[in-house]
Amino acid sequence: MNRTDLVNEIMREYDRDRQAASRLKEVRTAEVYKKSPEIEAIDESLKNHGIEISKAILSGQKAAIEQIVKENRRKLAKREKLLKSAGFSNDYLENIYKCLKCRDTGFTEGADRGKCDCFKQKMISKYYQMSNLSKTFTGENFDNFNIKYYSSSKDENSGISPREMMELIYKEAVEFVENFGQKPANLFFYGKVGLGKTFLCNCIAKEILDKGHTVLYAPAARLFKIVEDARFRREEMIAPSEQIDFFYSAELLIIDDLGTEFSTIATQSALFDIVNSRILDGRSTIISSNLSPKDMEDSYSDRFVSRLLEHYGFCRFLGSDIRQAKKYAFKEEA
Repeated sequence: MNRTDLVNEIMREYDRDRQAASRLKEVRTAEVYKKSPEIEAIDESLKNHGIEISKAILSGQKAAIEQIVKENRRKLAKREKLLKSAGFSNDYLENIYKCLKCRDTGFTEGADRGKCDCFKQKMISKYYQMSNLSKTFTGENFDNFNIKYYSSSKDENSGISPREMMELIYKEAVEFVENFGQKPANLFFYGKVGLGKTFLCNCIAKEILDKGHTVLYAPAARLFKIVEDARFRREEMIAPSEQIDFFYSAELLIIDDLGTEFSTIATQSALFDIVNSRILDGRSTIISSNLSPKDMEDSYSDRFVSRLLEHYGFCRFLGSDIRQAKKYAFKEEA
């Protein structure tokens, strides 16, 4: 499926949503008018006033326009009181869209004219579906997180057990989700393979998505491939430039397994630009890696590592590969 097909599919979804909203409004309107016929009379009057304002504007009758506007305000105030007394909220007949910002069109008007955030999230969701990541989120979420797979024996170097460390990291992850959207925050997960870094990234991603924010999950190797494809202008199933835009604009970007990719000077430059731009724009990022901060200094530019040290919270995963613990636990349960 190419990008045009994806966009067309999304626009058809918006069309279905608007039709559903229209039907819901008809039902709610009938409900309100039955309970308060006076509201129906006010709405009909407001429609007529709209026609009168149009005529007054064309004829240049400024005084008439001001009078109609004043009368409309009075009627709207009365309408609000009637809705409340009838047991309805003031926006009962308007709060019918999945996205109030664009009213299920995919595009915003006014100063912020352009693609709505919900449109961007729909595109991202399509990418998830095409890569089967949506299935991953059904199993990898906070409900399925189990601290018992982490050893309670203290680590010789750090003096803290993997379980105690994971409890701290888990708390950090939960706070990240709870505070998301209130202030920008960035996390760097690091530790050996199989300690749950990707699992916890997916837990966070699902929670943030469920809260209605845009999230883009990008394995480092995939991110670098998209950058290279865009650089050499290759044609792909999905336009690389569209995905690169998401790297900058998604409210949360997760870069998984940084350090496992094949990188070049160009891709490292792009990585710095993405991370640095997101910091400047106040957008949150989570990076996971098998590399420690010290190892990062040997693999990436000083300015990139400097930005991480300055703006990221570092979470070190300790212990042994928990996938083995899960395997044995599964056999015992069986």
